[in-house]
This record gives sequence, C-alpha cells and structure tokens, in this order.
Amino acid sequence: MTEILFNKKLQVHVKCKDCDDRRSTIRISVELQFTSNPIHKKDLVIRLTDDVDLYFLYNLTISEEDFQSLKVQQGLLVDFSSFPQRFIDLLEQCLIEQDKESPRFLLQLCCSSSSLDHGPASLNVVETNPFKHLTHLSLKLLHGTDVEIKKFLASCLANMKEEKQLLEQRLKKTEEDLSRQLSFTQQTLAEKSRELDKLRSEWTSQTTSLSTKHTQDLTTEREKALETQTRLQQQNEQLRRELETMHQRSTEQLQSRLAELDASSRDLTDRRYRNEATIRDLKAKLTGVEEECQRAKQQVSSLRRENGTLDQECHAKERELNQLHTRVAVLEQEVKDKEQLLARTRDVLDATQQQKTSVEGNAESKQLQIGRLETTVKSLSEELIKANSIIKKLQGDVKMLVGKMKVKNAVTVSQEKLVKETADKLQQTQTQLQAAQTQLTQRDDEVSKLKEQLDATVQKLDESREVLKTNENVITWLNKQLNENQLSRKHESQGAFESPPALSAGAGLRMGGASSNLVQFNPMSAKPSLSPVERRDGSPPVTRVPPSNKENDDPVGLDSKYLERRDDSIPLRGLLTNMNMNKEVPKPALNRLKAGGLSVSTAPSAYFPG
Repeated sequence: MTEILFNKKLQVHVKCKDCDDRRSTIRISVELQFTSNPIHKKDLVIRLTDDVDLYFLYNLTISEEDFQSLKVQQGLLVDFSSFPQRFIDLLEQCLIEQDKESPRFLLQLCCSSSSLDHGPASLNVVETNPFKHLTHLSLKLLHGTDVEIKKFLASCLANMKEEKQLLEQRLKKTEEDLSRQLSFTQQTLAEKSRELDKLRSEWTSQTTSLSTKHTQDLTTEREKALETQTRLQQQNEQLRRELETMHQRSTEQLQSRLAELDASSRDLTDRRYRNEATIRDLKAKLTGVEEECQRAKQQVSSLRRENGTLDQECHAKERELNQLHTRVAVLEQEVKDKEQLLARTRDVLDATQQQKTSVEGNAESKQLQIGRLETTVKSLSEELIKANSIIKKLQGDVKMLVGKMKVKNAVTVSQEKLVKETADKLQQTQTQLQAAQTQLTQRDDEVSKLKEQLDATVQKLDESREVLKTNENVITWLNKQLNENQLSRKHESQGAFESPPALSAGAGLRMGGASSNLVQFNPMSAKPSLSPVERRDGSPPVTRVPPSNKENDDPVGLDSKYLERRDDSIPLRGLLTNMNMNKEVPKPALNRLKAGGLSVSTAPSAYFPG
C-alpha cells in the first residue's frame, strides 16, 4: 500500500568528483509505504528519477528507527509523522525560487565518484545567505540496482498501459458522441432545408400573384417609389455595410474557432465540449429561424388580409410592401449565411474525419509499439520471476535481520537507561564539583592568608639567620680569645682551673640576669674538650676534670635555674649595638666558665664590662 505525497520536477545542482558543476531537472517523488507483514510499519520512500534518462534511479527508504538516528545526527526537531510534510515544504520552497538569479533555497546532489551512474549520492537542501551556506537536511541516496531499475521500468509500463486504455476508452466515447451528434444535426438540417424549400415556393407564388396585381398600381406610383427607392438604397447600403462588418466579425470568430479546433485536436475531451457548444449555437440559431419563419407566416397571413383592402388603402399597402421587400432581403441574406455556415460545418466535419483517420493511424502504430513492449515485458517477467526467488531469499535474511534489530533495540533501551543513570550521576558530580569549587575558593583565600603569614615568617627567619651569623662571629672571636688564654696558662696546675666560691658566685650572679639566648651550655660537660686552636697546633690534649663540690658532689658552675628558658630575656639584637668587638672579655671569668663545662656563644653585651 503506497501513498504518493509529492511528485514534481526540480532543478538540482549536480556536483561530481573531478567534474564541473551543472544543473539538471530531476523528478523527485516522496511516497509512504504501509506494510503489515510481520508488523504494521510505515516507511518513507524518496526516489530520484529522470524523464530523459530512464536508467537514472536513486532510492532511499527511511523507517522510524532509521529516522531516530538521522534525527540525532543532524539535530532535527520534528517527529517521523511530521517529517515528510516538512521535507515537502522545503522542496516547494526550492521549486518557487529555482527560477531566480540568486535563489535562497537550493537542492544539491553530491556524488563522490566521477559520474552519477555508480556509487551513492547525497541530496542536500541548502539555504544560502551572504555569510554562509546552511544545510538544513542531507539525505544519503543509493543508486538503484538492476532489479530495482527493472521494477521501476515495469511500473512505468503498467502506468503507460493504464493511460493508453483510458485514452482509448475516451476516444471511443468521443467518436460515438460525435457520430450521434452528426447524425442528429444532419437530420435537423434536412428537415430545415425541406421547410426552406417550401417557404421559397410559397414566397415565389405569393410574389408572382402580388406582382401581377400590383403592376398597375406600381406604374402609377413609380415616381413616389423612386424617392422611396433612393431612401431604401441608402438604407440598404447601410444595412449591407453593417452586414459586411457582422460577416467579417463572424468570419473572424469562425477563424478563431477553427484555430481553437485545430489546437483542441490534441485533446479529444476539449473537442467534445467545443463541438457541444457549437451544436448548442446551431440549435439556438435554428430556433431563431423557426421563430422568424413563424413570424413570416403571420406576416403572410396579414399580407393576405391587407391585399383585400389594397384598393382602399394604397398608401398603407406601399408601406407594407416596402417592409416586406426589406424583410425578404434580410431573410435571403440569412439563408445565404446559413448555407455558408452549413458548408463550414461540413468542412469541419471533413477535417474531423481526417483527424480521426490520423488518430487511427497513430493508434495502429501505438499497437505495434505495444506488441514490441509486450515482448520486452515477457522477457522482463521471466527475469522478474528469477528476481522474486532472490527476493524471497532476501526476505528470509531480512527476517533474521529484524530479529537482530529487535535485540539491538533492547540493547539500545538498556544503554539509554545507562545513559540516563550516567546523566544523573553527572548532575550529582556537577553539584559536588560546584561545592568543591566553593571550598577551593575558600581554601584559596586561606592559602593567600597563609602565604602572607609565610612571608612574614620568612622575613623573621631571615632576620634570625642574620642574628645567628652574628652569634657565630661572636663565638669564633670568643673561642680565639679562650685559646690564647689557655696557651698562655698551660704551665699552671689543675688547681688553677678550679673556680673560687666567690668568683663562681659572682659569675652566677652576673649571668643570672642573662637569658638562654646569650649562653649555650655543652651537654657533654663531663668529657674533655679541646679548643680548635689546640688541635691545629698538635699539642697534647689537656684533660679537664670538672671540680666537685665536697658537700653535694654537684658540678661547679651555674645553677639549673639559670639554664631554664625565660620569656623576659633580653634579645641579642639590642646587645650587639653597644658592643665593642675590639675589647677583650675578662679572662678569669672565661676560664671559670670553661672549667664548669660551659661554652660561651654570645656576643659581648652590657653584662660584660669593657
């Protein structure tokens, strides 16, 4: 079951590989096919053909499943039910604008091969503007196979046969109608000719009788008649001119009608209607003639009555005679016109008979062509039988493919569900990302604050490093001083290293106010320590035994309270400003600190007098 939605010729821009672009007129047909085996389906069939090249055939069948993929690929916004009408609207727009110099909508047929005889092609509906060429729709068409071309030609032959049968039936009907009309007109013409002969005989008898009676009266009134004749001649000339103009008009009309009849010989249906129109005109004219004949009979009866009273009313009879003469002349001219019309109708009938013979000759030639086509159809039917066997095999394959397509549809449905789930997950992740982005912005703010704090701490570290460098310089200087003092006092005994209680107490009192930043204690005070100067000189190491307290056996030196870190300690930075590096530290205090296992690592401060 097929339904034809669109079938028209359109101009298409053909683009082939390694060839120049060209324009060609191609017939585009859009059909809907309804199939009920095995499932009720509706397919859209788009076919491209050429009326000149019968082997030019491109087909495309779009099912609902194929349309879904096409919709996704090209971003269409319509459903399968409304897609054919939208496509037809685009084709109508292209048909409207194909004759313009710069059309807005174009049809392009692009082929990847060098010619359109092989390979697929794509039909593009393009909208042109000064900025860009927009392709609204692109359909991939396949070139018809030999089997499809044979089917198409067979369908064309079937359509031609149906049209031929319809034309033959119309010809027979028109011939029968024309023959009936001709027989009827011939009968009516014979009857009217008989009536005219009778009227002529009556008129001749009446005119002879009247002429004999009125010859005498006419001789007496010739003078009057001469005047009236002049008037009548003028009137006759005017009437003749008018009749000539009418005759010319009628001849022109008849010539136009003949031209129309010649043109209508191609279409038999138009000829029938025009012949009916002419027959109706003839009937109208015949009715007019009959009415005129009745009027003439009435006038004859009135004339007979008036002939009895001619002696009494000569003047009235003269007037009536003049009227009769004029009417007789008019009737004669009308009779002549009718004879001319009859001759013309006969000529028209002869022309129609000649056309009938020519049509019969054409029909015979067409019958010969039909015989040849029937032989070709027989050969094609044998090939179609073979093709049907192949089609049955293909139908089995199609059933298998339908089953596979069902499975694919189920898979696609499951995939769509997965896609929906993934879309939901994506939305959740997007919300999480937004929350994470907000957190990141907060963290960025925190990081910027921490960077500022780091910069401040780095500055403080730099300052502390500078302080440490100064401390190291002070320590090296103090070590040098200590080494020099130790070398000068090597000969003294070990008792010299013992610190008197007064000195140790004084040192403790003097060092009690200092912080842990000024003095560093060696944790390994029990071990012997060597100065770097002694190691350089290679002198034997001097063992330094820390003095012990007789009462507690505690190490001599500062108490533990002086070793604790104190928050109110004085920084070294303020002590170094008033320090004179060239002045020496008192040697007894240094020796006592060394004897107690202490290493001084501070710069000179206000606690050490200069």
